[in-house]
Amino acid sequence: MKLHSLSKVSGISLEPLDCLFSVCKVTDYTEIDIESPFVFTGRTEQEKSLVCPTTIVPQNTTDREDGWRAFRVCGKMDFSLVGILSGITGILAEGGISVFAISTYDTDYVLVKDDEFERALMALNDAGYLISRLEKSTKGNAGNPDRH
Repeated sequence: MKLHSLSKVSGISLEPLDCLFSVCKVTDYTEIDIESPFVFTGRTEQEKSLVCPTTIVPQNTTDREDGWRAFRVCGKMDFSLVGILSGITGILAEGGISVFAISTYDTDYVLVKDDEFERALMALNDAGYLISRLEKSTKGNAGNPDRH
């Protein structure tokens, strides 16, 4: 039995976000407005990473990949839930769609390259996930993502 069987995804909603994202390495975080929506940072002993709307990428990037779109798993997820992210990424992997996943305290975000985004949403919809809206993209509208 696959992890993403319809019985396991029943009722799980995914919300597409209306902006383009960039995945970056930065020299430091001084140029980042941490209060902006959808700014994600990660730091290890080897790097400082940043994921943010493309329109607010700072100048001090050392590496950068643009052209990502994102959706979030709707609702607050309890830490005891198992397999939510693996179900989503498994479906996308079966379709040959690469992902970049980000987890926050409350939920998960999945980024997919822009040219694969609609195909990813359709694959997830076909597998039983509820897509909160299948919007016409307003790419680049990063400052104020439309939240329904």
